[in-house]
Amino acid sequence: MQTNYVFLLNADKTFLNMVHPARARELQNKGKVSVFRVYPYVLILKNQVLNPLLHPCILKIDTGSKHTGFAIQSGDTILFRMELEHRGETIKSDLSKRAGFRNGRRSRNTRYRKARFDRKKPEGWLAPSIKHRLLTTETWIKRFMRYCPIETIEIEQVRFDTQKMLKPEIDGVEYQQGTLFGYEVREYLLEKWGRQCVYCGEDKIALEVEHIQPKSNGGTDRVSNLTLACHECNQQKGNQDIKDFLSGKPDLLKRILAEAKQPLKDAAAVNSTRFAIVKSAKKLCNSVKCWTGGRTKFNRCSQGLPKSHSIDAACVGESGEKIVIKTDQALIIKCKGHGNRQARRANAQGFPAVKNAKETYKHITAGDIVKVDIKKDRKNIKAGLYTARVKTPTKKGFEVLIDGFRVSVSTMKDVHFVHRNDGYGYEFQKTTICS
Repeated sequence: MQTNYVFLLNADKTFLNMVHPARARELQNKGKVSVFRVYPYVLILKNQVLNPLLHPCILKIDTGSKHTGFAIQSGDTILFRMELEHRGETIKSDLSKRAGFRNGRRSRNTRYRKARFDRKKPEGWLAPSIKHRLLTTETWIKRFMRYCPIETIEIEQVRFDTQKMLKPEIDGVEYQQGTLFGYEVREYLLEKWGRQCVYCGEDKIALEVEHIQPKSNGGTDRVSNLTLACHECNQQKGNQDIKDFLSGKPDLLKRILAEAKQPLKDAAAVNSTRFAIVKSAKKLCNSVKCWTGGRTKFNRCSQGLPKSHSIDAACVGESGEKIVIKTDQALIIKCKGHGNRQARRANAQGFPAVKNAKETYKHITAGDIVKVDIKKDRKNIKAGLYTARVKTPTKKGFEVLIDGFRVSVSTMKDVHFVHRNDGYGYEFQKTTICS
């Protein structure tokens, strides 16, 4: 199993070429480098290398509403893969909750207060949950350009044609048809329905686009009438009405009809940020190229590569037509945030219930990643050395999350820091691929 290539910095903190993991271990064993950063893994030389020969790399980005894939390519080889999970839904939920609390206070205390000012939004305004996707993507572009000789940035500037999805007949049969026709709609359906058959739940098989209401019974080609089914279920359903086909499964029928009517919010989120991300990238790099999502999927399917956000990033653009993936596992990064500044947390009814502690364990903060040596077996955790993320510091210690269980730690004696909190959680992809 081969992990990502390792970033290498010169002694003056300027970037050098990425090195193979075996070469990185050799440099560490000989004492020629020190660990500069753990996630992603960055080494720094102790002695300066003069006039290094740099091999330019391409940073490839597959933007999405919930996940963004990153890949670094040198020649035709993919050296590094990463997937970034955004927290836009959490931000939206927190802001809606806060707005509800404020509205409640205003109605109780200042019932007839007039409007304070005109609340018109400026041109180019993005909602906080959407702007978060832009800012986190920009942050990681800056980091990669600081650690690696990035010469070009290639971005999948996908545009979901929501008008075409809702009304396919808008411009006739010849509307933008070609080799890549329909790829964006199929990709949207795969994301919406979880890449599995909606009737039997089978995944990792070939799926077919299925009309919920058959066209022979008045159904349309609108995306709200489309779903995914395996070949066997598609043939069994035929031109039956979905209510007749699922008459014995009322819960499944209710779920499918409810999800089919959901708005295209993910497509709208991607459309809102696609120009802003490219504009931000052009400020950081002189060479930025944009490609379509259809081209990305065409490259991936023609090479027989599995579906993932980081592999989609590797297949972006013309340079993704023929690639060699040297990394079996991608680095998975989850946006966690930096907590909040609420003095009291509210309960389900909106009343202040839990007072946040002002004093916590001074040696550590929530979000730090540490190695903990558990000396004795506990209720759900066996003795051993674990790498875990700090959850809740208190006055007398802190808690770490190990295999889904909270474990209390009251001393720093058997604790070693791995990575200080920077608002992200890190782990490696559990499944591997064969290049």
